[in-house]
Amino acid sequence: MINIKEILHSFTDEKLEEFISYLEKKNKRADTKNIQLVNLLITDNLSSKEICLKLYQKDNKAALHALRKRLFKSIIDFTANSNLKEENSEDMQLIKFIISARFFLKKGQYNIGYKILDKAEIAAKEHQLFTILNEIYHSKIQYSYAVSTLKIDEIINDFKENQQQLLLEEQMNIAYAKIRKMLREVQHQHKIIDIQKTIESVLDEHQIKTSSSLSFKSLYQLVQITNISSVQNFDYWNIEAFLLETYELIKNHKSKEKQLFYHIEVLYVIANTLFRNKKFTQSLTYLERMHFYMQQQQRKYYKEYNPKYNLLLALNHNYSGKQEKAIDLLTPFVQQKNVDIIAQLDIYLSLIVFYSQKKDLKKAQNLFTKFYHTDNYYIEKAGIEWTIKKNIIEILLQIDLGNIDIVESRILSFKRGYFNHLKSIHQEKVITFLKLVEIYYKKPEIISTKDFKDKVENSFNWIGKEKEDIFIMSFYAWLKAKMTKQDIYLVTLGFMKH
Repeated sequence: MINIKEILHSFTDEKLEEFISYLEKKNKRADTKNIQLVNLLITDNLSSKEICLKLYQKDNKAALHALRKRLFKSIIDFTANSNLKEENSEDMQLIKFIISARFFLKKGQYNIGYKILDKAEIAAKEHQLFTILNEIYHSKIQYSYAVSTLKIDEIINDFKENQQQLLLEEQMNIAYAKIRKMLREVQHQHKIIDIQKTIESVLDEHQIKTSSSLSFKSLYQLVQITNISSVQNFDYWNIEAFLLETYELIKNHKSKEKQLFYHIEVLYVIANTLFRNKKFTQSLTYLERMHFYMQQQQRKYYKEYNPKYNLLLALNHNYSGKQEKAIDLLTPFVQQKNVDIIAQLDIYLSLIVFYSQKKDLKKAQNLFTKFYHTDNYYIEKAGIEWTIKKNIIEILLQIDLGNIDIVESRILSFKRGYFNHLKSIHQEKVITFLKLVEIYYKKPEIISTKDFKDKVENSFNWIGKEKEDIFIMSFYAWLKAKMTKQDIYLVTLGFMKH
């Protein structure tokens, strides 16, 4: 049985109000109980029997089952209608064109039918809608016998060229799905694979190479795959050049203006990669470009991307020495409702780091209370890298707060849960860091001794300040500040300079 309660809880408050209004308009009888059922499902944790008693004053399972079926159908109709208004109206318009054209062609009104198909073809080419183009050419070829002036060989040639583009896009889509599935297994099931080789193998299998012949959507998928692989390995340095080169293809792509969502997403990925590589000026340049496109098409995607944009903007400011500005940017999002869950988690965690670096530990601790779910929940929602980062930040925060008993249990839990995964992705430096933290919290008096400093210096195999990930360096800055008895934020900023 489909969980209607789960569906309703996925609606924003605004969307839920719209749905209830939709039901009110649809209801023809005063005794219809669908709105009552919605209110019971979203406000109370009741069993089916308890819901029956509230609705019918008796245990009437058959009536409740029928009511649920009608409510589910209403949900499908409502979400479909609202999404048809909001999403990809171009696709729907062209489908209407094709249906209309086929009606006229069947009636023998060939001139009208082909004129409609010609208009649809121009628009479909602009938006690189290869599936729709396939249907357009199919109809053009089917009735070409009836119009002597039509050049059927040209239409067939267009059809075959489109089929090649469609096949290429579908091959990319299959490769994208396979790679995402494998990466998800790494992320959620701690499977051990060589990510880079896996990606190369799948792309080779489907004969996919980066070129301008790829559709805008396919280039976006290629960028996403590359980005996800870097996240898994904390390695942003080695993908930067590829992303910038791919963006040159995207920037000059003929359908750029028609693919706004993908364009914004790619700009975000590039800005984030540059930030992780500590190239703040370049990151801000791409963020500015992202903000420009967020305002296009009547700000169609502005609300969706605003939290992510402000988060990345705040991170750039914080690590450029503008901490107060960074905090001011993110503070309004703490109480804001209907923020994407991943963006919200990132905002909380970033603010906790900012407050900790500012030595405002009480605010950091209060904000940390929002993380009340299990690690498995956070791995499912935000991924294993995020969950590892959250756990390390909590350990450091508890040490700063002096909660030693909590620190011990958190470190033990971290060792059990993540050491094997960190070894599998060759991130032993995180393990080394935590072992040094453990030595420090057990014997804080040794932190400034020469032996401990030598141990720290000899423990890490750094790949250079330029290539090392910004967050890994931030953790090390915490330890360095303890060793030198300097301000943690100033030490962090010192590490940011090449």
